[in-house]
Amino acid sequence: MKRVLFVCTGNICRSPTADGIARHVIATSGLEGLIEVDSAGIQGYHAGEAPDPRTCKVAAQRGYDLSDLRARKIELRDYQQFDLILAMDRGHLDVMMRNCPEVYRSKLGLFLDFADDLPEEEVPDPYYGGPAGFDLVLDLCERGVEGLLSRLSCEV
Repeated sequence: MKRVLFVCTGNICRSPTADGIARHVIATSGLEGLIEVDSAGIQGYHAGEAPDPRTCKVAAQRGYDLSDLRARKIELRDYQQFDLILAMDRGHLDVMMRNCPEVYRSKLGLFLDFADDLPEEEVPDPYYGGPAGFDLVLDLCERGVEGLLSRLSCEV
């Protein structure tokens, strides 16, 4: 079993999008029991909340259900329990590098490092922008999940 954690700021836009897409692909590709995913934020101010309604709307338009996801803050046990902990941008990665015990730092990385042939290295925060930002996040997360699960499925 490979365990992957997606991390963004508040766990209401980017990381739940990646989480929901990955859950869908895992379920439809017969990878259940082999790969497990979750998401968290580096901040806890949205803990317990559902993903942003704009995130849910865009995801639903493409067949992804995020309704059962709830925001939470990354915890010490996450660094211990997950095999990969993937940040949506370099700022998140920097925070995690400071907070993660040194023994687990090799588990940390950028999510879009798994998306081949993309000029983007980070998933931009759509929170303060318009609807197009949420579509872009979904596009990038689909590509990242595709690359990630392709690599992981070769390892399990």
